[in-house]
Amino acid sequence: MSNFARGVIKFQREVYPEKQALFERLSTGQSPEALFITCSDSRIETAMLTQTDPGELFICRNAGNIVPPHTNQTGGMTASIEFAIGALHIPHIVICGHTECGAMKGAMNRDGLTSLPHVREWLGYSQGAVDITEALGAGLDPDAKMRMLLEQNVILQLQHLKTHPTVAVALAQKAVQLHGWVYDIKTGEVSAYDEVTGTWITVEERYAADLAEAAVAHHAH
Repeated sequence: MSNFARGVIKFQREVYPEKQALFERLSTGQSPEALFITCSDSRIETAMLTQTDPGELFICRNAGNIVPPHTNQTGGMTASIEFAIGALHIPHIVICGHTECGAMKGAMNRDGLTSLPHVREWLGYSQGAVDITEALGAGLDPDAKMRMLLEQNVILQLQHLKTHPTVAVALAQKAVQLHGWVYDIKTGEVSAYDEVTGTWITVEERYAADLAEAAVAHHAH
């Protein structure tokens, strides 16, 4: 724990003073630009990956970046999504999977998880993606198959997201946009799902129009 204690002291002495105005503004409320749903894996650092400051991302993390489909049962993900969209009216939702995902390796072999009963049950929310991968990727080598599962899992969780009432309403009102990403830990590449073509392309390609628009706005200032 001494590492973390040292980190907190450094934050208070060096980092906080540099961003004091930001933190004082944040103390009066939040209006994040995105609900960012990703895996709990310690190798994913959301602020580093997106180069964002505190206040910009509302983050939900769990094993396998899973969104259970909406039911009348309350769970942490369901409540957090409801709050993010129903109360904070966040305009974007990103579901971000990643390479080397232990949860997805587990999803491929749920029978091997008898000593982790909750993990096994939780990964049932990925079963559709596993089945699609088995059907479409039967001839693929293990790496390509795992890549397909990572992508299919993100697409499946985006479908689950649409079953949540606050999200369904926001989508109907065109008040929210959904995004599917896969982050490659080794290369730093982030692929984004293009719903129109059903393909995965680089973030640069996927958001080319948005980036161009932002650049024009930036020059106008």
